[in-house]
Amino acid sequence: MPPMGPWKAPLCSPFLLGSQSRVVRLLFLLLTLHLGNCVDKMDDEDDEDLTVNKTWVLAPKIHEGDITQILNSLLQGYDNKLRPDIGVRPTVIETDVYVNSIGPVDPINMEYTIDIIFAQTWFDSRLKFNSTMKVLMLNSNMVGKIWIPDTFFRNSRKSDAHWITTPNRLLRIWNDGRVLYTLRLTINAECYLQLHNFPMDEHSCPLEFSSYGYPKNEIEYKWKKPSVEVADPKYWRLYQFAFVGLRNSTEISHTISGDYIIMTIFFDLSRRMGYFTIQTYIPCILTVVLSWVSFWINKDAVPARTSLGITTVLTMTTLSTIARKSLPKVSYVTAMDLFVSVCFIFVFAALMEYGTLHYFTSNKKGKTTRNRKLKNKSSVKKNAGFRLIFLESNPCILSGFPTSLFTHPQPCSIITLKILLLEIVNKIRKCTISHRFSNFILRTYDVCTIIILSKTLNQVVTLGL
Repeated sequence: MPPMGPWKAPLCSPFLLGSQSRVVRLLFLLLTLHLGNCVDKMDDEDDEDLTVNKTWVLAPKIHEGDITQILNSLLQGYDNKLRPDIGVRPTVIETDVYVNSIGPVDPINMEYTIDIIFAQTWFDSRLKFNSTMKVLMLNSNMVGKIWIPDTFFRNSRKSDAHWITTPNRLLRIWNDGRVLYTLRLTINAECYLQLHNFPMDEHSCPLEFSSYGYPKNEIEYKWKKPSVEVADPKYWRLYQFAFVGLRNSTEISHTISGDYIIMTIFFDLSRRMGYFTIQTYIPCILTVVLSWVSFWINKDAVPARTSLGITTVLTMTTLSTIARKSLPKVSYVTAMDLFVSVCFIFVFAALMEYGTLHYFTSNKKGKTTRNRKLKNKSSVKKNAGFRLIFLESNPCILSGFPTSLFTHPQPCSIITLKILLLEIVNKIRKCTISHRFSNFILRTYDVCTIIILSKTLNQVVTLGL
């Protein structure tokens, strides 16, 4: 092949360059188309996800509309003043109770406090509905629009429904017409305590409920299984009592207005003795032992034994009063009253024992002293007669005094008596008599001076001589 000329070479270079650029453009176009397809697929996937999300968001609105429609259809023509199946058969109400707490128990007012969740279940054929939903979960706003049993608590003194933050009531309606209604209540119920064995007593506190206006041929109450459930008793405020157990029963009350079914729950409680052992039993025993200490005290220590006895008696009186404060004013005797009374008798007997002992001891001493005085008095009179005879036999002593002064004494003044005695003493000193008798006369003068208040010479002669 002949070589190309110089004019052909420039023509070949542009051609080659154009082919390469076309290839690049083609590749770029293919890449763009591929990326576009990927973006479209991603958009389709996003659209599918968005559709699913929209379906999930809109589903509640559809159900909400269905529920509203169901409720409107149920309440249309519904009369909440009439019970279900009226005139056909009695309405059966199944009841169950959940006990949140019991306590405190007030023995003075004979009542106790209980916090419960009370549930009632019955069938109302007017509330049947056809829907994929099996149960309608409603709040308390629906309660007043349907028929509710007129159940009341017969032994309740005060009942409170809980309203914070909203009314604590629950309503469920099943598609077969079954209705569940629960509410939370705090009830102060009566509990008549038999305190004969106090503080070792046991009680069964009842909680009674029934229909207020419907007799048993209109409403029948039945226990649902399980009928009664309780929370953990360790958090209950029973204080002096311990929870033993519970039981339920069904009774029929015959009244003028009809026969009513009464449902009763009995809560068995047992009293704890720890408080009364510390507050009453131990102090009473120690007081009795303390009163016996007086038996070791000398019987002549009158203030000590008397004060100890009176103190223990007053202490027992105070303990008896304190023990009675935690009880109602019942007319019968309790076990605590017997114990305190026996302790009081022991303490009082210890005081009376010393009083009796002191009385008989004092009488014995008094008789001994009285006999001694009478003996001394008789001996004094005997000696006085002898001394008077002796004085009469000594003319030197009685010279200057009239004899009638000693034989027939007359009342005289104190001054005259004293002068007379002084003259007698002086004459005795001058006379020749024994030294022993002279000393006796001098002592007699001293005694007469002390008892100078006597008014007659006869008394002075008797006491002095």
